[in-house]
Amino acid sequence: MTDTAATDAGPLVGVLALQGDFGAHARMLTALGARVREVRTPADLDDLEGLVIPGGESTTMTLGVAREGLEQPLKDLAASGAPLLGTCAGLIMLDRAHLGILDVDARRNAFGRQIRSFEADLQLTGITAEAEPMRAVFIRAPWVAAHGAGVEVLAEVDGHAVAVRQGDVIAVSFHPEITGDDRLHAEFVRRVRARRAA
Repeated sequence: MTDTAATDAGPLVGVLALQGDFGAHARMLTALGARVREVRTPADLDDLEGLVIPGGESTTMTLGVAREGLEQPLKDLAASGAPLLGTCAGLIMLDRAHLGILDVDARRNAFGRQIRSFEADLQLTGITAEAEPMRAVFIRAPWVAAHGAGVEVLAEVDGHAVAVRQGDVIAVSFHPEITGDDRLHAEFVRRVRARRAA
């Protein structure tokens, strides 16, 4: 279990490290003052105050979660109220058909295969405010095909929800770790800190 040191004893957050570019998320979170732990086993979830589920390949990630016995511990972490952030495949992992943490149905590869990858400027409700839009990179991206009444849509592309929030769980279809824009991660860390303060 490796924790990244932080001089201000910032909040301890995890990044699911079974597959995908978890290292890029860890670097952004560390720069925002969080202590970061890579999560590969249930024991790695001990004492975490929040968790990021990165992009990658959702089938491979699902198999890894099953292999390591992480499904129920991840659900328990979410049920405890810990803030979560899911990006791309992380959105899929959080949906009704997988971990069931978000009241959404995600459609895999909804925008098409890798050759159909694209970028778009998005205003995310409550995150980008009236500042510059966030440049979002979509790679074999899902979208939210359906959602419950308790889910707030934060952004859409061509009428399809690509960023949602339910309580302190935020999920997006794109890869915010690629562009260097840390506002989404900053909002996640802010929610973790707010929960700690409460």
